[in-house]
Amino acid sequence: MEYIIIALQVIVGISILNVWLVQPKKATKWRGGNATTIIEEFKTYGLPVWSCYLVGVLKISLAITLLIGIWYNQLTGPASLGLAFLLLGSIIMHYKIKDPLYKSFPAFLFMVMCLVIASGTYLKFTL
Repeated sequence: MEYIIIALQVIVGISILNVWLVQPKKATKWRGGNATTIIEEFKTYGLPVWSCYLVGVLKISLAITLLIGIWYNQLTGPASLGLAFLLLGSIIMHYKIKDPLYKSFPAFLFMVMCLVIASGTYLKFTL
């Protein structure tokens, strides 16, 4: 189980960093509404631009913390739960603007992965 949790940490951590650091200005089929960048996506959700920067800093910080958690296990649980919470917000925003269901699938998938990571991490500490 430990190796599965580590694999999920790598998948989630690198994927979040990819979205926010490598592809923030790239159009993808997953962006909310007809947005082509992350900033446009936040505007589509009716959110101010500063919230994009705040969420970005939080997601990048938590993704890095999740990756560091591979070596420092005590960081893994809080980082995965923090990311799960932010990803739930993404799902809610897609729902708010009545996006097709497939657009919120990546956020849902990564949220589930984060919850599996958190469950595996906290169960390991309590067993």
